[in-house]
Amino acid sequence: MTRIYRSIFILWIVFRFGLDQLVLSNFKQPWLVQFASILKFGRNLSAPRGERLRQALEHLGPIFVKFGQVLSTRRDLLPSDIADELAKLQDRVPPFASDIAVASIEKSFGRSVEDIFVSFERMPVASASIAQVHFAVLKTSDGRQREVAVKVLRPGMLKVIDKDLSLMRMMATWLERLSADGKRLKPREVVAEFDKYLHDELDLVREAANAAQLRRNMAGLDLVLIPEMYWDYCHTDVIVMERMNGIPISHTDELKSAGVNIPKLARDGVTIFFTQVFRDGFFHADMHPGNIQVSVDPQTFGRYVSLDFGIVGTLTEFDKEYLAQNFTAFFRRDYKRVAQLHVESGWVPPQTRVDELESAIRAVCEPYFDRPLKEISLGMVLMRLFQTSRRFHVEIQPQLVLLQKTLLNIEGLGRQLDPDLDLWSTAKPFLEKWMMEQVGPKKLWEQIKSEAPQYAKLIPQIPRLLHDYLKNKDHHQPQLQTLISEQRKTQAMLIRMIWMGAGFVLGLMAMQIFS
Repeated sequence: MTRIYRSIFILWIVFRFGLDQLVLSNFKQPWLVQFASILKFGRNLSAPRGERLRQALEHLGPIFVKFGQVLSTRRDLLPSDIADELAKLQDRVPPFASDIAVASIEKSFGRSVEDIFVSFERMPVASASIAQVHFAVLKTSDGRQREVAVKVLRPGMLKVIDKDLSLMRMMATWLERLSADGKRLKPREVVAEFDKYLHDELDLVREAANAAQLRRNMAGLDLVLIPEMYWDYCHTDVIVMERMNGIPISHTDELKSAGVNIPKLARDGVTIFFTQVFRDGFFHADMHPGNIQVSVDPQTFGRYVSLDFGIVGTLTEFDKEYLAQNFTAFFRRDYKRVAQLHVESGWVPPQTRVDELESAIRAVCEPYFDRPLKEISLGMVLMRLFQTSRRFHVEIQPQLVLLQKTLLNIEGLGRQLDPDLDLWSTAKPFLEKWMMEQVGPKKLWEQIKSEAPQYAKLIPQIPRLLHDYLKNKDHHQPQLQTLISEQRKTQAMLIRMIWMGAGFVLGLMAMQIFS
C-alpha cells in the first residue's frame, strides 16, 4: 500500500510540473501531440523545462534530489539547458532530529554519547540528502581531547532508497519504451549508475577509506588539507573525523578580507586536480563549492580544505594511456588518430567510418586553437566531444564522465575566483610531465624492469632449448613455441617503445608550437 501511495504522489508531481510534456513531446504520432496540448490546460507550464524538472525533484525528496545531482553530471546524455538547471540542486536539506542522530551513534558504538565525547553539539552544522554532521570533542585512547566532526547517516535510508530506486527503474523502463529519445538517453543505465553511487555513499566506512587514500596521496603537496579519520570510531552509519576549520571558497569577499591570494588559490585548485588525476589516478569527484573551504590558520594559511569523499574517480593504466595518446593527437591536431583511438578502444561500433568520426571531432576541436588560451575550456571540449560522439553511438566510460564533470567544476570554480585563469598554461607542466611518464624514456625503463625477471629466467635456457630442438625437434615443439612466443613479445615491446618514444617527442614539439 505504501508503494501505491508513493507512486500516486510521484505521478501527481510529474503532472503538476508538466514532466509528462517532456515525454509526450518526443512522440511523433499526431494524436499524442494533440493529447499533450490538451493536458496543458489548467497548469502553469511557463517555466523552462529544466527548471520544472529541478523543482519536481526537490518536491519528491532527498533521494530524487541526489538523483538529479548525479544526472546533472551526464552531460553526454542530457540537453545543456536541463543539465545546467539540475546542476543548481543544493545539498542542503532539512536536518533530522538530533535525538535520532544520538541514538544512531550509540547503536553503532554500543556506548552512550557521554562516554565517547567530552561534548557533543546537538545542532547539526551541515545537513545533506544522505547524512548530517555534528561537531564534538572526542576522548582519545591516550587521554587527549580532539575536536572532531561526526557524520551520521540518515536513519532508514536503505529501505527508502530501495523503494524509490524500484520506482525509478519502472519509470526508466516506461521512458525507454515510450519516448523517441528513450533508448539514446539510456534511462535504465543511468538509474543503475545512480544505484551504485548511492549505495557507495551509504557505506560511510568507504568514504573514510577514500579520505585516507587522498590524505596519503596529497601529503607532500602542501596545498590541500584532508581530515584525518579516527578508525576506532568509524562505522557504516557513523564516522568520526578531524574537525576542519576554514572559510567556504564561495565567500570570496571574506577570503579577500582575510588576505588570501585569490589568483594563486585558483591556480592551486587546478594543480590539486591535475595532480590527483594524472599522477595518482585517484581524484575527488565531487568538488563543488559546498565541499571546499580555505584555511586561514597561520600554519596552513591559504590551503584548500576538502570535505565529503563519498564520490571519487579512478583511472586505470589503460585509461591513462588512452588519455595520453588522445592529448598527444589533440595537440598535433591529428583528429584521424583521435577517431582511430575511439575505434581501437571499442567505444564505437567496429563498422563506424573513421573519416566521418574524424570530421566530427575536427569540427569540435579546431575552433579552439584559434582562441586565446585563457578562453579555452578543457571541460567544454570534452563535453562537446561526448555530445558529438552520441551520433556515433559512443559508449562513454563512467570514470571519464566523472573526470569531465569534475573538470567542469574545477574550471567554473577557478574562473569564479580568477576570471583571467589560463587553465591550459596552468595544466601544461603536469601534462608534459605525465606524458613523459606515460610514453617517454621513464616509461620504457619501467616496462623493461618489469619484464626483466621473466627474460632473466628465459635467456639462459635459450642455448639448451635450441640444442634440444636440433637433437629431437619432434619432441620439443612446446619449447620451440615458447621461444618463438617470447621472441615475438620482445619484438612487439621494442616496436611499441619506439613508437611511444616517437609520439612523445612529436607531442612535446606540438605543445611548444601551439603554446
